[in-house]
Amino acid sequence: MLGFESSRRLARPVERVVGRAACGTVFWQRSSVSNSSGCLMPETSAASGFQPEELIRMSKNNNVDIQSPACVLCGRTDDCPEKYGEKRTYVEYSLTVHYYCLLMSSGIWQRGEEGEGVDGFLITDIRKEVNRAAKLKCNICKKKGASIGCVAPKCKRSYHFPCGIQKECIFQFMEDFRSYCWEHKPVQNFPDNASRGTSQCTICLDLVEQLPAYTVLKSPCCKNAWFHRECLQYQALSAGIFFFRCTVCNNKDKFQEEMLRMGIHIPEKDASWELEENAYQDLLQCYQHCDIKRCLCRNGRDYNEPDSKWEIKRCQWCGSRGTHLACSSMKSGEQNWECTECRSILGKKGNYGKQKKRSLAASEKTDGTTCLLEEPSPKCPRQSPGSQPNFVLQSPKIMCQNNLSSCSHLEFPASNRVRMSLSPLMSNRNQSLRKKHLRRQSSEASSILNELKLQVNTKTTRLNINAENIWNSALKGFRQRSFSPTNTIEIKFTNCKNTSKTDTSAASKHRFFQLLMLHLQNSSLFEGSSAKNLSLDFQAVKENLYFEAGKMIAVSLVHGGPSPGFFSKTLFNCLVYGPENVKPALEDVADVDVAQTIKMIKYANSLSSLQSTVRNCCEFLAAAGCLRPVTALCDKNMLVNDILIHHVIKRIISPLDSFRQGLKTLGVLEKMQIHPDAFSSILCHIPERLSAETVCDLFTIHSSSDVNKVESADFWMGYLQDVESGESVVTLEDILLFVTGFSSIPPSGFDPEPSIKLLHIRYPIGNRLLNCLELPITKTYEQFKNKMEFTIRNTLKVERE
Repeated sequence: MLGFESSRRLARPVERVVGRAACGTVFWQRSSVSNSSGCLMPETSAASGFQPEELIRMSKNNNVDIQSPACVLCGRTDDCPEKYGEKRTYVEYSLTVHYYCLLMSSGIWQRGEEGEGVDGFLITDIRKEVNRAAKLKCNICKKKGASIGCVAPKCKRSYHFPCGIQKECIFQFMEDFRSYCWEHKPVQNFPDNASRGTSQCTICLDLVEQLPAYTVLKSPCCKNAWFHRECLQYQALSAGIFFFRCTVCNNKDKFQEEMLRMGIHIPEKDASWELEENAYQDLLQCYQHCDIKRCLCRNGRDYNEPDSKWEIKRCQWCGSRGTHLACSSMKSGEQNWECTECRSILGKKGNYGKQKKRSLAASEKTDGTTCLLEEPSPKCPRQSPGSQPNFVLQSPKIMCQNNLSSCSHLEFPASNRVRMSLSPLMSNRNQSLRKKHLRRQSSEASSILNELKLQVNTKTTRLNINAENIWNSALKGFRQRSFSPTNTIEIKFTNCKNTSKTDTSAASKHRFFQLLMLHLQNSSLFEGSSAKNLSLDFQAVKENLYFEAGKMIAVSLVHGGPSPGFFSKTLFNCLVYGPENVKPALEDVADVDVAQTIKMIKYANSLSSLQSTVRNCCEFLAAAGCLRPVTALCDKNMLVNDILIHHVIKRIISPLDSFRQGLKTLGVLEKMQIHPDAFSSILCHIPERLSAETVCDLFTIHSSSDVNKVESADFWMGYLQDVESGESVVTLEDILLFVTGFSSIPPSGFDPEPSIKLLHIRYPIGNRLLNCLELPITKTYEQFKNKMEFTIRNTLKVERE
């Protein structure tokens, strides 16, 4: 680790002081000037020629406020610890000085002990430094007293510390405490092909320009992490050397080294929140009270005797209610207990009635036979006090990693037997209920996305898109400097002959996002058949493509594009709840060889076969960090669990973090974490196939008392039923495409909402700007159907050609 203030004891190079440190004898006394100002003023001997009147004039020339304490080095009375360090006044030495002014002065170093003088700076040395600086003029403010000089060879610029900050000089608080003027200061390296857009400062969350500027710093360990210099300095002062690290990847050494090089002061102290007295006192208190309506304990509700029937047991979900074991007829402290409030929540969620069921991996009858269950229990192992019940209820799949069965015969799936016991009527009913639930959640997601859409302004950004090379052209557009997620996106499609076809409607934007989502689904960034997880692509990590993919998905959702629909439940839970809280399944493994290895271990029926399998794949297990001695058959459960966690989660932790950062665009990830059920319906499920009922409900028909119009409306609903049953040459998707330009209903819905006008026209007209379908009024249904099919079929045929 690089040195901090303590290394300031080392002498600076001699050439730093040559030509500047020549000075005569200096005497220090408390004159009338110093008495009033509270700071030291040099008074030279008679041989030097300075008189008291000249000292007053010098103080004025150096911008010293005689009426208030001023720093003897910079002459300023400012008291701003974040900029200039702590301003300290030492009455015994008649001295006032800014800490940073003292640290960065070129002709002084710490020769004393920590408690000697001023933080190791001897008083005699400070006097000599002030006298030396009094002869040097600041190249910025043109006043005397410039104690800091640029270390660049042949550079003779000198300046005060506050002037250097104002002129954007760099001061390095490490090693020999070098300072660089505005011309020779170090800069961060930016690749020529690096994006020049805007991103969020990961500390204050305000937008920051991705530019090589003094006020903006880039993380050396994360490709897309940008910060305001001021935010970094405040965080460094608060966190100290032990806790100051990259807010994205948590890197400490590389991050601190770069920040020190770029002039961020990292104090050698503990974090401010660690120094606060009794800051964590509340966390040490445990809830000890019996809340049962009729407490049986004679010693009172607060009495607690461990390992007895009067031991207080806390609610496994909220931890904020308790009961004596005897008051709830509990025989052992190992039993779980729920308070009435959490029990009512479980009941409303529909899970409390299933609480006696256990997952296949952890269920066993008392006689040793396997329990065949429909689904895992929503209950997890005992939770610590204060855990959130909603978290567990929303994701029953998330379980403690140690909650594995010790019996091998429970590993074989038995879900097929359960399905056989369900009647077709019950299956259809469950499927219908599931569809209704997804529609309800999709409607909620639509409302949330429309709220996020309010961020989009009227300023437009045009993207030139080549449909044959959708990924590269989209990547180029998203990385251009003028691109902002809050701008209205305008799409211009081009072909390979350099002739362009411009379509600025919402339909072209939807088509662009549709092609983009399809490309992402089949790209190397994801793996799996239908439900996909992130894959490990080192080149994509290097080029920061996972961040761009997350950003594109977030922008598509908010700007009215389609949703991916191909996320696996495991990937979704990792994004929402964090990878440390997710337990992957065998279906999440896309690699055939890895899946086969896991199956061989999982279904091993004897200890010898299990040990043989482990020996055969020991290289793979060692590379995954899962190789361990196998002494019992039940060890396979832990081994399978470790392999799954490594292969599905730990292996792709870097792409996952980058992908999460991209999804934070426009606040999408935050809404996902607040409303997981709603977003799961659009990210983990493909859009429901259109039905006549869906399309009919989608369009609003303008009512009229005209009989012919009423008949035409009946013709429209009858025609939708014919299309759904296959008695037409067009499909429901064709009708939607003809009217809106969309082949499916976007997650955020249509803007404006689709409508129907019944008019005396010859043929139907699809107005895509207004999402309005103008239908002809006909006398017979056959005329209506023929006109609809002729117009829609030919219009779409021309567009496709």
